[in-house]
Amino acid sequence: MNGPTRRQLAAAALGAAAMARIPDADAADAAGCSAEGIYRFRLGRFAVTMLLDASPLIEGPWPIVGEGQQRAEMAALMRENRLPPDRFRPGFTPVLVETGQQRVLFDTGNGAVGFVPRPAGGRLRERLMRAGCAPDSIDLVVLTHCHTDHIGGLMEAGMCVFPNARIIVGASEHAFWSTDAPLAAPPESNEHTSALMFRSHLLALRGRTDLITAGAEVIPGITALAAGGHTPGHLAFHVESEGRRLLIWGDCAHHEVASLARPDWHALFDMDKDAGAVTRRRIYDMAASEDLVVAGYHTSFPSLGYVVRAGAAYRWIPVTYQLEL
Repeated sequence: MNGPTRRQLAAAALGAAAMARIPDADAADAAGCSAEGIYRFRLGRFAVTMLLDASPLIEGPWPIVGEGQQRAEMAALMRENRLPPDRFRPGFTPVLVETGQQRVLFDTGNGAVGFVPRPAGGRLRERLMRAGCAPDSIDLVVLTHCHTDHIGGLMEAGMCVFPNARIIVGASEHAFWSTDAPLAAPPESNEHTSALMFRSHLLALRGRTDLITAGAEVIPGITALAAGGHTPGHLAFHVESEGRRLLIWGDCAHHEVASLARPDWHALFDMDKDAGAVTRRRIYDMAASEDLVVAGYHTSFPSLGYVVRAGAAYRWIPVTYQLEL
């Protein structure tokens, strides 16, 4: 493939992120996106808040999506959808679910030293505070996987950001990152940097970490789903209250148009490319068949939408005002 190396891509992404300007958030209304970076809605008895940790304008979506394809193919797809051919603004959006008994946070963003460092990234704690949720009030932190932009917010200056929370992570995910294998990856790679952060941010919290497998009930109304390929033990989560349902799919898409329109195209950051493609089709088909509202971590904020079939592929319908009714 002719194109940037992982190192060049990461450098371009981080450089763009450092120049990005994300406005400060104001206090959010009870529903809707009245403030930058905070979006709330009701899911039965549960309250759900989408929290934008970062939203840099970076090069792509090729080859982040479409690794191994010709760059021109992605450019054509973007133009068909009235999007820029070589720049995009991914979301990095953790999800807070408040059940009435517990506060459950899904993923923690970039923190101080993640894929999108400050000031463009690492905004989760700020967003939580502005949404009226102190970090020490979080009961559970649930991780879809252990890449830097999902676990970076666990620690700050060597201290746990969520001092009263149990940490929930997939058993096979935790087992993989606990080995020395990912440290053997090139030092500039996402795998290597994630392995280093796993040791500093998650192994440091081993005393408060609980391991789960697909099918496990995290708490009543929240169930883990197998979604491997992006990482060895990547998990998605089904959330349900009073018949209303939400699918939190982590990194099953890196772009709401390209990933769904071309689910078989490889994703640069998938560690098992073929398994990632199989997972995308299965998860997208489930979301479409069951008419689920989806929280897609890297889709455009508020990072919520529906999936519908489009021939042999799929299409993302972003949430606008549906969830406020």
